[in-house]
Amino acid sequence: MAAESLTDTQAVVSRLRDAISRGDLAPNQRLIEQDICTAYNASRATVRAALAELATEGLVERIQNRGARVRSVPVSEAIEILEVRTALEAMCAAQAAAKRTDEDRQMLQSLGEDMRQAIETGDLYRYSDLNNRLHEAVLDISQHGTAAAVIHRLKGQVVRHQFRLNLRSGGPVGSLAEHLEIIDAICGGDADGAEDAMKRHLLNVADALRERAMEGQAASSI
Repeated sequence: MAAESLTDTQAVVSRLRDAISRGDLAPNQRLIEQDICTAYNASRATVRAALAELATEGLVERIQNRGARVRSVPVSEAIEILEVRTALEAMCAAQAAAKRTDEDRQMLQSLGEDMRQAIETGDLYRYSDLNNRLHEAVLDISQHGTAAAVIHRLKGQVVRHQFRLNLRSGGPVGSLAEHLEIIDAICGGDADGAEDAMKRHLLNVADALRERAMEGQAASSI
């Protein structure tokens, strides 16, 4: 069966972004246009447009006379990005608590239950996906388009680091409790509680990244 033809630039952007996030495309790996065209059955123009958009997001970098490659985001920069996201996502969580509907509450509670089951079954890949869906849901409910646009642009640059944290033994258990606090506060219409819960969660992610960086430095000095 022939591969599905991807003529939409956003479809290629999404596929490449996911591949970078999962680590299928490694930091500093060259991105050869013809290979991407073949893999996604997309035109050269579509692939070039997709790479250009990913470059503006900071996921890809273009090197003169050498094409494009996956941008390597150092942990120090990822932490700074998380600190900026913390302020914006905390604000969005507060607005989501004020604007949530009965349908939103049901959706968030269902996500929380799915996250709990993913942890219980040890399905960390599914948990990582649900984690992302929850954060997206909070942005959607907040209805703050400007904040969401900035967060999406920043988020792609650190999602690979967060994905790895989600796969670490013990990490997702604490993360689950934090996400459930966010859900409870939003569903309960507690704007201050939702803001505080989101802020604590993302600052804890930043602290976990710092800890991982220190562990890496210690290992390299042995």
